Amino acid sequence: MSTDQIILFSLFGAVFGLLLWGRFRYDIVAFTALMLGVVLGVVDTKDAFSGFGHPATLVVALVLVVSAGLVRSGAVFLITRTLVDASRNLGAHIALMGVIGGVLSAFMNNVAALALLMPVDMQTARKAGRSPGLSLMPLSFATILGGMVTLIGTPPNIIIATIRQDALGEPFRMFDFAPVGGIAAIAGLIFVALVGWRLIPAREDTDSDLSDLSEYIAELTVPEGSKHIGKRVADLDEDAEQADVAIIGLIRDGKRRYGQGRNATLQEGDALVLEATPDALDEFRSALGLSVADAKREEQLKAGGDGVEIIEVVVTENSRLVGRTAQAVGLNWRQSTVLMGISRQGRKITNQIRKTPIRTGDILLLLVPRDTGADVTSWLGCLPLAERGLAVTADDKVWLAIALFGGAVVAASFGLLYLPVALGLVVIAYVLAKIVPLSELYTHIEWPVVVLLGSMIPLGAALESSGGTELIAGWLVTLTDGMPAWAVLTVLMVVTMSLSDVLNNTATTIVAAPVGIQMAQSLGVSPDPFLMAVAVAASSAFLTPIGHKNNTLILGPGGYQFGDYWRIGLPLEVIVVAVSIPAILIFWPL
Repeated sequence: MSTDQIILFSLFGAVFGLLLWGRFRYDIVAFTALMLGVVLGVVDTKDAFSGFGHPATLVVALVLVVSAGLVRSGAVFLITRTLVDASRNLGAHIALMGVIGGVLSAFMNNVAALALLMPVDMQTARKAGRSPGLSLMPLSFATILGGMVTLIGTPPNIIIATIRQDALGEPFRMFDFAPVGGIAAIAGLIFVALVGWRLIPAREDTDSDLSDLSEYIAELTVPEGSKHIGKRVADLDEDAEQADVAIIGLIRDGKRRYGQGRNATLQEGDALVLEATPDALDEFRSALGLSVADAKREEQLKAGGDGVEIIEVVVTENSRLVGRTAQAVGLNWRQSTVLMGISRQGRKITNQIRKTPIRTGDILLLLVPRDTGADVTSWLGCLPLAERGLAVTADDKVWLAIALFGGAVVAASFGLLYLPVALGLVVIAYVLAKIVPLSELYTHIEWPVVVLLGSMIPLGAALESSGGTELIAGWLVTLTDGMPAWAVLTVLMVVTMSLSDVLNNTATTIVAAPVGIQMAQSLGVSPDPFLMAVAVAASSAFLTPIGHKNNTLILGPGGYQFGDYWRIGLPLEVIVVAVSIPAILIFWPL
């Protein structure tokens, strides 16, 4: 073993030890290891920061922005309303999302599949009042498992098919991976739905726990041409329940209707009086195509053309609003701002929102032109609440957002565009179409995750270029000498999985596939079962957040620590090996 190899193995050992310990944040540990690698001479200075421009790092960053665009456009609400029910128990929810994710990832890039479903899962968790960390990891694993089923589902399968063509003259076909990959995927999905999620540590400190958001009394207006005109107010109860909104009244011609309001037939210009959190209010508005104000005020609000945003402010005793109404101070025509809701704990609000006198201590939900929140807050003499990521869904752009994302996925799946380029074009289109505001473009990226990935990629490349991976392959050939074929397959899968948890799965496949062919030749058997073993194992990176881009993608949103992955990932890898070996021997006999 060379000096460089000793240093690299030591660095990897130290990194994983520190990450499992959890005392220091993962990005600091990884970046420190990279810097030590450069100082010690095992990573070339010119390659030190190559990981930050690596496609894997770019894909993770771009996918986070695309996911935000899908949420802002209403595409996530559309899927949530049609496929996902927050009242399901957690196991059933994970099973449903896992099946959807597995099927999607079999025919599209599994990173893109997770990008589409991750916001849906997080919205469902919010409605159900549970941490998204309980379901995001099972969803990530399901999309990884689904990619094993087809040729285009995951890069290792494509590489294996190419290596087979070079070695045997014919590549694997589109669904040659389905028998083995499908069995592994089904077994894995059953495990994560029934048992796996129970192994994830429950934490209360994730930033996605929105159960304590203030509930507002708010109004939404029935616009001209609405499909809900002619319906009874009670007919909207199912949609309101789905969005976690309470309909508490109806305003017509400026007057609150009581008693008969539930059975009243909706007319153009009617205002529904609602009790909801800001996110639930926006989802309900988007789902039913309602307006935040009457036509005149909404036209004034949109006149600037730069978009709108939601802010929350607390009314102080010196505010110009105290004792006055939003209408009286000219909030709309002076500041182009709409009062969407009032939170007044323990007190009833019986008037129209904009005609309700404001009191000290009230919390106001305001819809303001983008980037004017500070000016409006100062003019009102209020104090801003801490920023918590409230956004206005651009529901008129939902199909544009879906079409752009779908086109990019199709182009990448058929090799017309490189995946990072396709996602980059989607991000540009989302910004130009104002689906994702330019001011928020970089706020959706989990920068610690980017630093982690950008730091570990050069270290993995150094391990490969120093001959470290070849050294492992040599040990593997010696270790399996004289063993029966099924035992050799098992060892090959275990070692390949271990490499894939540390290295990029593409690099792992390139190293492990030729080793598998060499083993088959030494045993005098067909290389196909060995190539299938490598294909499944290289995709089974479930022990760490750096083994697969999907695992990295959920690290921040799920509030996970480095050591959380092996709790569910280790038994899952054991199951994959246990079901894959018999399936390989049946469908790809020696």
